[in-house]
Amino acid sequence: MKGLTVRWSLAEAPAGVEERLAAYIEGTSHARFTGLAGLRFKTWRQVPGEWFEGCYVFATDEARAEFQATFAAGAADAPGSRIIGSPPILIEACDVVAIAEGWEGFVASARG
Repeated sequence: MKGLTVRWSLAEAPAGVEERLAAYIEGTSHARFTGLAGLRFKTWRQVPGEWFEGCYVFATDEARAEFQATFAAGAADAPGSRIIGSPPILIEACDVVAIAEGWEGFVASARG
């Protein structure tokens, strides 16, 4: 499986940015990625005051490459960049070696 990580620094982001990001994901971004062709899943992660990232897993090399190229071309103007006030510090492709679903099962949720 083909992964992609996009990470922003929150070190110099405005106060309250974590809540603004969570609200944006809940209200807009989650729906945008739900059912996206070529995408297996996406997670959004953050460590308040340190970093925020999107972790994507794509079905094929082609789907990842297309998304990565399009995203990288407009990264500075992406919604996350506008909310945070700076572009991503990392856009990195990777291989996802394995995924395990635990006993409690997978839950798709717009907010944790």
